[in-house]
Amino acid sequence: MSLGITWTTDWIRRTAEVIGEHRVELITLDREIGDGDHGENLDRGFTAVLAKLDGLSPEAAPGDALKLVATTLISTVGGASGPLFGTAYLKAAGAVGQANELDGSAVVALLTAARDGIVLRGKAEVGDKTMVDAWTPAVDAAAAAQEAGRSEAEILDAAATAAAEGAAATEPLVARKGRASYLGERAVGHRDPGAQSTALILRAAADAARGD
Repeated sequence: MSLGITWTTDWIRRTAEVIGEHRVELITLDREIGDGDHGENLDRGFTAVLAKLDGLSPEAAPGDALKLVATTLISTVGGASGPLFGTAYLKAAGAVGQANELDGSAVVALLTAARDGIVLRGKAEVGDKTMVDAWTPAVDAAAAAQEAGRSEAEILDAAATAAAEGAAATEPLVARKGRASYLGERAVGHRDPGAQSTALILRAAADAARGD
């Protein structure tokens, strides 16, 4: 089964819900190694997205919904996460264009473009203790699942699982980017909040694809 606008809007609604549920957790993670506003900022951003989602045209394609998320996050979310996630959604929208249904290769293209946008914007690499440490294994797992002939839902599930593992793997790392880098070895033992929110967002995508 390919994924269309119904999946995209369900993904967005589930993301807003799960970010709200994990708002305090993300704030706590960010207070430990950052400025403490990650959960608050993302919750505010996706609440603003929800307010606009019902205004989406009935003829909208998945790319239109992704672009709505991008422009809303960029305009409402401060700090580093607004531009980073905004760029991710904007690049994802560009990757899928005006396609009404997304097959496995389109899902991989969407995730790859989102990751590449974050890398371009944040200049981070794997191992820097950033959200790239969740996005990159997610993209790799999605590509492997697509090459193995897995369904779209299975591709997204593989991506979400890899993102969660990638987020957990940031805990022993020394941060090399952002405010956390000022802590040096004291950042070890703390999970990167952007990697954790990435895992939540991609799990929401997988859950929406399965219709759970």
